[in-house]
Amino acid sequence: MSKRQIGWTIASLMLAASMAWGQSDSTQGSNSGQPDSTAQQPDSTTQQPVPAYGQENAPAPISENPPITGLDQPSLEPHAAPLSYLQPGATASESATTNIGNTLGGGQAVRSVTRALGFLILERLWSHYDLALDYVGGAGFYNAQGYGFKSLQELDFDQKVNWKRGQLAVRDSFNYLPEGNFGSAYGALGGTGIGGLGTIPFTPGVLGVSALGTLGQAPRVVNESVVDVEQSLTPKSTVTAAAAYGFTHFYGTDATSGTTFLNSSEGSVIVGYDRILTPRTQVAIAAAYQNFDFSIVGTRFHSEVVQLLYGHRISGKMDFSIGAGPELIHLDLPCSGFDVLLYPQCHQNPTTLAVYGSYPDQRVGAAGRAQLRYQFPKTKVDLSYIRLLTTGSGLLAGAQTDAVRADAGRPLSRVWDGFVDLGYSRNSREGLASSTQGVNAAIFQNAFAGAGVHRSFGREFHGYATYQFNTLWLDNSYCGTATACNRTSNRQVLTVGLDWTPRPIRLD
Repeated sequence: MSKRQIGWTIASLMLAASMAWGQSDSTQGSNSGQPDSTAQQPDSTTQQPVPAYGQENAPAPISENPPITGLDQPSLEPHAAPLSYLQPGATASESATTNIGNTLGGGQAVRSVTRALGFLILERLWSHYDLALDYVGGAGFYNAQGYGFKSLQELDFDQKVNWKRGQLAVRDSFNYLPEGNFGSAYGALGGTGIGGLGTIPFTPGVLGVSALGTLGQAPRVVNESVVDVEQSLTPKSTVTAAAAYGFTHFYGTDATSGTTFLNSSEGSVIVGYDRILTPRTQVAIAAAYQNFDFSIVGTRFHSEVVQLLYGHRISGKMDFSIGAGPELIHLDLPCSGFDVLLYPQCHQNPTTLAVYGSYPDQRVGAAGRAQLRYQFPKTKVDLSYIRLLTTGSGLLAGAQTDAVRADAGRPLSRVWDGFVDLGYSRNSREGLASSTQGVNAAIFQNAFAGAGVHRSFGREFHGYATYQFNTLWLDNSYCGTATACNRTSNRQVLTVGLDWTPRPIRLD
């Protein structure tokens, strides 16, 4: 069985096991566990403030069936009252990790990573405006030569303007991290945001700039900005539109391998039309344009995507959506060899015989996505899949990416809850390889598997313990003709930590 098949198999087995887990009612407790890092989400046992009703901040209506071409997802707890509150908190953790530098063929020497983070979440509601902010900041100390202290920063912003038949939203997610954010070590910052904002969700044409594989360490700024609008034409039809721009900028090179990563930017535009067939069922069509640019001079390409989508939602219980369609990719390839005889855009210097110029190339592919979220009486399960062009995570100059992720969590007792988290991505190079930036490989794959438990100590303190295994491997083209070549990076992380989440402060 290939490593790719293994990645798909563990995700499928995990979903089946989680559904069986959810059907069991032998465990006591009422609070659902969280599949994400406790540094990313306040513990579910935290008491929420009383809903802030008033003349200035009457709660906006909650849509139990928003458009499937939009960025908002329906809540699996749709009857929860909207709140205006301020939530502070902090977390500290200690990790024991192998291969602390995420290097190919990295040794198994165990090193420690100490992190201390503080966070602040703001939710403020008015009659026609919703504001959400979250910030996480702190530092991590990597106990290995050449690493030391690393800054960890995340800021997420979501401002909505609501009217009778629609809304306008402005969103931004900013991260400054020493590592990637797909299966990053528990206790560290990821890319999901502790306040439910974070990286823009996967949608056709607006994927975001998440790193779907981590190799080495280099400080990076990752930012994604989106403006989107929804407008109902009739009670059963809605149009949506969104424009997004994101970039990833690396500072310096990897301290161990000396790898220089690829800076990239991505611009996207998407429009969609949704039609409600029944109170629980929607169909839609979406068209998107993506443009990619990289730090390698002259390396850029763009694509157009059309998808048909189907969604089925049962309020408070299930949310399922699936979509697929063709993808047309436009590239400019550099001229070489006999290209001067084939393409009029290619030219040859008569003196040096050097060939220069570029010629257009088109490729046809497929893009798609699927997501299933299910709320059992005590267990939440979330399984998602995406196939679309991405920036290549700093390793490749653009990639055709298949990514799947499965999360599940449930209470184990009155004070304990547990979670499991699996993910896999396959990234096939779309642009040109570079001998100076990124990795000279055609494909890289990444997989991770993790599990953990949380325990409440009163209302304000919560402890946690987690384990995660992460692996990244490059295809055979990375080694070329070399007989001795490391092309796999394995890492294990064991983390224990403590959260402090005091009572939220009600805002009237």
